[in-house]
Amino acid sequence: MKGMHEERADTRYGTESRAQLILDVAKAAGSHLELAEVLEALIAALRPTSRFDAIAVSVIEGEYARLHSLHLERVGRRPGESVESVLARAASSVHLPPNPVKQLLKDHHISAVASSLEPYVCTDLRLEKRFPLDEKMLQYGVRSYVSLPLLKRGALLGAVDFVSFEQRSFDQGEVQLLQDVSEIVSIAVSNALAFEEIKALKEQLQAENRLLQDEIVQRSIFEEIVGSSQSLRRVLTSIDRVAPTDSTVLITGETGTGKELIAHAIHRRSPRSGRALVKVNCAALPAELIGSELFGHEKGAFTGALQQRIGRFETAHGGTIFLDEIGELAPEIQIALLRVLQEKEFERVGGNRTIHTDVRVITATNRDLQREVNEGRFRADLYYRLNVFPIHSPSLKERSDDIPILVDYFISRIATRMGKRIGQIDRRALDAMQRYAWPGNIRELQNVIERGVILSDSEVFRLEPGTLPESSQNGQELPAPESANARDQQARIEAVLRETRGRIAGPDGAAARLGIAASTLESRIRALKINKHQFQGRP
Repeated sequence: MKGMHEERADTRYGTESRAQLILDVAKAAGSHLELAEVLEALIAALRPTSRFDAIAVSVIEGEYARLHSLHLERVGRRPGESVESVLARAASSVHLPPNPVKQLLKDHHISAVASSLEPYVCTDLRLEKRFPLDEKMLQYGVRSYVSLPLLKRGALLGAVDFVSFEQRSFDQGEVQLLQDVSEIVSIAVSNALAFEEIKALKEQLQAENRLLQDEIVQRSIFEEIVGSSQSLRRVLTSIDRVAPTDSTVLITGETGTGKELIAHAIHRRSPRSGRALVKVNCAALPAELIGSELFGHEKGAFTGALQQRIGRFETAHGGTIFLDEIGELAPEIQIALLRVLQEKEFERVGGNRTIHTDVRVITATNRDLQREVNEGRFRADLYYRLNVFPIHSPSLKERSDDIPILVDYFISRIATRMGKRIGQIDRRALDAMQRYAWPGNIRELQNVIERGVILSDSEVFRLEPGTLPESSQNGQELPAPESANARDQQARIEAVLRETRGRIAGPDGAAARLGIAASTLESRIRALKINKHQFQGRP
């Protein structure tokens, strides 16, 4: 003979009503793509027989349990609203502290579900607090809950929690009903996770396609490393040795020496060559936006963040990220980058979800980072993480033997592109180019050649008079600092650096205000022995 409790269970959850409820839940799960909408429909379907104040779905991610989706009866969910936003509004409405979205698995009651794959029932949190999360749930006003496993082909995805703000005893029939319902929720969760993964891969693919299109449009004609000097051969040997590894590479050298080409060569020769090489110029981005650019941001994270955006590290997942002008990073971004290098994880700006990344990092700088560390402008721990395999990109002064080869290479490529035939190089032009100091290095040489090809009206390449400053023919970039002209120039550059707080590149940088290339300004700063770092951060 059945006990009284079991009789009540049978009456309340009869076969027909149970079947109809499960059918309603299945219809709800099939009618909505977003899991939060499924939970909302689920709580409505359960309301006639079993009332709950909230339903939450947590998924297992390694050693953590992440709150994936949530429906609270007292807080209506807005279309497309994140879990974090729902929790924040819920906390505000009932004057509670914000709830963590992510917990260690051992601190979460999901660990009890994971160990047994059976429902975990808590009838009174005041008396049955077994996990650290229980204390936080009690602060929210939760008094009782049933947590059920979400399984896919026998593997545990996570758990669904049916939550009440009142003390309750859950009879056998009610738990069995919720268990039947959880099997349908498992399908919805599995679909939602698959949809998330497909969406993330689609976003990454779209971002990679945009980068590849930009690469085709913007990529310089200097696509290969050209030359045969001993210093260049050392670089090529280093590339061949480090490319097959995943080691972090730090490329140093003056502006315009082709550091980006070295990064390209490393990526093309690496096992990651099938994925994107994502480039970021750290000097060209405002300090307040570089965090969003590197790590992405959530919708509403700051003014103007109208939608979620994935950052460059997410785009580069499985590939390589090239951080140019790494010495320009602000201290707070240096800390975030150090975490990515050490832990292989980060959060988007304004988000709480930890994102794991598999990215090879290559950096470049024209600064002496060791000196920057000694003077307290660059973190020592980050420098040691970046300087795993250093490669020095030689200046044209260090590889002057390559100048004739480079001149011939550029003339051939540029003339072909412009539809001109140039078969000879004027000897005086070549001598002048070999005597010139090339403060802008290969980039400056390329620009000079392009200008000469444009002006050429014969098959002989010549340089127009005044193309190369005579003062630089003997290796002097500018008049000596003692001259009045140099002093005036120094005062003007320092005034503009003071206005831009030491920023050289970018639309608001000193180079743009002076109307010259950033590489040219860097060369003049070095020639005049100006300490540009003294202006950084000054109002």
